[in-house]
Amino acid sequence: MEQTIQKRLPVGGNSWVTVDVYGEPDAPGLVVVPGVMSDAHTWRHVAGSIDAWPSVVVVNRRGRAPSGALTNSYSLRTEIEDLGVVLDEFDSARTLFGWSYGGLITLLAANERPIPQVIAYEPVMRPFGRHALPDLKAAEGTADWDRCVEIVNRQISGFSAAHVDDLRADPHSWATLRRLSGPLYAELSALNAEPPPDLMAQQAEQADLIIGQRNRGTAPYGTSFDHVRQHVAHAEVHELPGQGHLAHIQAPAELGHLLNSLAAI
Repeated sequence: MEQTIQKRLPVGGNSWVTVDVYGEPDAPGLVVVPGVMSDAHTWRHVAGSIDAWPSVVVVNRRGRAPSGALTNSYSLRTEIEDLGVVLDEFDSARTLFGWSYGGLITLLAANERPIPQVIAYEPVMRPFGRHALPDLKAAEGTADWDRCVEIVNRQISGFSAAHVDDLRADPHSWATLRRLSGPLYAELSALNAEPPPDLMAQQAEQADLIIGQRNRGTAPYGTSFDHVRQHVAHAEVHELPGQGHLAHIQAPAELGHLLNSLAAI
């Protein structure tokens, strides 16, 4: 599926979000909500591999170009309201799909409005990454984006120093990660600001949770997944073989194939 349009939607606080639309904009579709250290462009290969829905709308959440600023009033509530604006615009959406922080946003949004289906890949929730907030705050205060990338990879995701060295060896990829780390402290603070409701995705007719096989039962993503699962009582759990948290980058076709297989339309 090829991208057909990009649209800018005004949201609260005089900010805005952009969406990349693949396929037929007015047809019933899938809305994709990326997480931290990610943007709509990062999800282009997954979107391109999806054919079970006539359209795929990928949200470029605020805080990353060409969307607008987070603003001083930013919170998890901001994200839910922004997604509401997208869903009002694309009111034929059949399925919400969120990855990581985006997974939490979609599950919470499905508490507030009816949606036929919600899918979340390794959603995270409080207290995910809370231990790293002081170091992230210090790095943001000095605009040390290299340090922010190191913190998210080493202290939060638990990757090795060699993994970070490999990332740094690719100047283009490292520059992208530095840019995407700008809203990281605010987003992680918002995630940890208040406990989630006891039940999530209550107005979704169908809820599906996906875990990468390599993360099952292991910290930080597998343990956070298990925590989220306790709050989505009616969810079906699916496993993506051979993958971890970054399947959208490392195996986009495989992730797209799994999403196609889960389409409830």
